[in-house]
Amino acid sequence: MNSLKRQILIFTVISAAIMELIDISIVNVALSHMSGNLGSTLADTSWVVTSYAIANVIVIPMSSFLSTSLGRRTYYIGSVILFTICSFMCGNASNIWVLVFFRFLQGLGGGALLSVSQTIMFELFPKEKQSMASALFGLGVFIGPTIGPTLGGFITENFSWPWIFYINIPVGIAVILSCLLLLQESPIKQTVKKIDWTGILLLIIGVSTLQTVLERGQEEDWFDTTYITVFTVIAIAAITLFIIWELQVDEPVVNLRVFKSRTLTVAAILTFITGIGMFTSVYLTPVFAQRLLGFTPLETGLLLLPGSFFALLSLIISGRLLQNGLSPVVMIVIGFTLFIYFSYTMATLSTDASAQLISGNLIYRAVGIALLTVPLTMLAVSTLEMKDIPQGAALNNMMRQLGGSFGIAIVNTYTARRSAYHRNHLVADLNPDNPAVTERLNGYAHYFLSHGSTPGTAHQRALGLLEYGVVKQSTLLSYLDSFALVGILFLACLPLLFMVQKRNTPALALKNIQDH
Repeated sequence: MNSLKRQILIFTVISAAIMELIDISIVNVALSHMSGNLGSTLADTSWVVTSYAIANVIVIPMSSFLSTSLGRRTYYIGSVILFTICSFMCGNASNIWVLVFFRFLQGLGGGALLSVSQTIMFELFPKEKQSMASALFGLGVFIGPTIGPTLGGFITENFSWPWIFYINIPVGIAVILSCLLLLQESPIKQTVKKIDWTGILLLIIGVSTLQTVLERGQEEDWFDTTYITVFTVIAIAAITLFIIWELQVDEPVVNLRVFKSRTLTVAAILTFITGIGMFTSVYLTPVFAQRLLGFTPLETGLLLLPGSFFALLSLIISGRLLQNGLSPVVMIVIGFTLFIYFSYTMATLSTDASAQLISGNLIYRAVGIALLTVPLTMLAVSTLEMKDIPQGAALNNMMRQLGGSFGIAIVNTYTARRSAYHRNHLVADLNPDNPAVTERLNGYAHYFLSHGSTPGTAHQRALGLLEYGVVKQSTLLSYLDSFALVGILFLACLPLLFMVQKRNTPALALKNIQDH
């Protein structure tokens, strides 16, 4: 393959990965519009998000098995075709459950666009430039979740929600044509003698019920809802049986034996925590900016823009540093430290925070995540045999996605409960014997009286305004607590790096990947 064709194919697979990752979060800001347009409740409409996440997490760990069974070229192109067709069908859905159905199928197609794209990227670069391949792929991993909500908000405000799905169609067609012309079969030929149907069934049951619990738990008040309780029991049982079965069967659908590598295990845990940080920060920051500071979706998107530029530079720099022999462990420590600092700065904000201050804080977040993306990928596969690298990469990607799901479920619940805690604490000080409360209420009432309200109405409005202040302050404090919680999680996981096997080096990682 000549240089031009190789560059086109590199751009193609990165575009496919970005498209898949954008679709994880692009619909979040359009749920209310979908709900009104399709005549459904917001709770039903949220299944548009849940169904895609379930399908993604099911397929990603199976991508190595499916590539081997169907042939990587066939599986990859077929997945892009499925993703593109289902994007069109989602935009044309006549009711909410048709949309949820095609959104699930879209997620099944999208599952290949992450792990398989990453494997293709590794093969397209010579050994001495493998770290740059990781850096370029990391760019897609970072950009997708970051710009998804902003792009969704822009499209919803200026067009209509179906265009959130229609924008995938030209990109999908371009990826299909490029892959038909340029993508070749994997140089490593493997065969599947027997399909592990038991493993597939247990994986589907376990992951789908677990993802449903994580996505819907807070809205359904967790274990006060019967189906959440039942799904939790099923998820625990199915995943436990899945692990036992996969470790015993000769040809498992997901080769969990790769976790014998202590380094992969540590990298997967750190990738899980990174997923928590990546997705929760993108979730919390826009909500904080729009709900408490009154920013529009476009203004919120602009907050993330400077960080994206710095992330791009950091990905390139990190790739070059690793290429020159810097230990991935050093890069990971720096990345975790920057994200911890970001969490600390966000946990000290107030409702007077300026856009410049938040945007500056987000640069630390962007650079931190960017410096983690490449080293964690290289660390994950650095001690694996050639044949196990696709499975290791797939499991590592799955851990990032699961981290995002767990993280958002955790911060949703934590934010709600901390908000209630802070509200109770604040209300406890609001009594008639408190001179400050009396003075504030009288000031509010006087304002409304001066604008034509009757004494009774002015008093009620004054109480309402005081209530608004309590809600706003308790909400603020709950978001600050959530940022602090994520920072503490990052800090608590740093000692895991001491468990990394000493023989891991960037050079070894590059050799393994190149051999693959």
